[in-house]
Amino acid sequence: MSCGKGKDFDACICETVRKIVRAQDEVADGCCSGCEESVRDLVSPSSNDNGPATTIPFALYCKGDCKPFIGSGIFKNPLGESGMNALRCVKTPIFRAKKFVDKEECCVQLELLLPVTMGGSTPGPSGKGNQICDYFPGNSIRNLQATGICITVDLDCFCGIVCLDPVTPLPAFEFNVNDEDTGGKKKKK
Repeated sequence: MSCGKGKDFDACICETVRKIVRAQDEVADGCCSGCEESVRDLVSPSSNDNGPATTIPFALYCKGDCKPFIGSGIFKNPLGESGMNALRCVKTPIFRAKKFVDKEECCVQLELLLPVTMGGSTPGPSGKGNQICDYFPGNSIRNLQATGICITVDLDCFCGIVCLDPVTPLPAFEFNVNDEDTGGKKKKK
C-alpha cells in the first residue's frame, strides 16, 4: 500500500473525517467496516437493541511507513484514598473526531478511545502495541471507553483511515485506569 502525494489525496482523509464529525453532530452533542458504511449507519441506523450510536470510531495510518498512528495522552489518576494524584499515560490507535480546530486546514481534535472487555477492563496492548489488533485481544472486546483525553492532529500527516462500526462509547466519567500497563477497569458506581 503506498501513500499518494499531492493535495487531492490528502483531502480524502480530511473529507472523510469531516463527514464523520457532521454525522456525529447530527446524533449527539459534545466534545460493516468501511467509512462510508459507518457514516451511513450512524445517520440512518438499522434496528439496534442498544439504541442509536453516537460515534464512528476510527484508526489512522501515518504517511511514509503506513503504520497505525498510536495516540497517547496524560491524565491524573487518584492514588488510593491518599487524596494524591499521579500523572499516567494511556495509548490507543482508536479515536473519535470531536471538532475541527481550523476550518481552512485539516487540524482536528481527536478523543482517545480505549477498547473495553466483557468484564469492563481496558486491557492495553498485547504484543509490541504497534499494530491495531494488539489492542483487540481475542473475542473479549465489547465496547469502547471514552477517556476525555483529546489530542489535536493535522490530518495531512496521514495516508489511510479505517472506520469501525458506529458505537456509543462508555462515558468519559467512567474512565479509570488502575494498572501500570494502561490496563484497568471501569469505575464502579
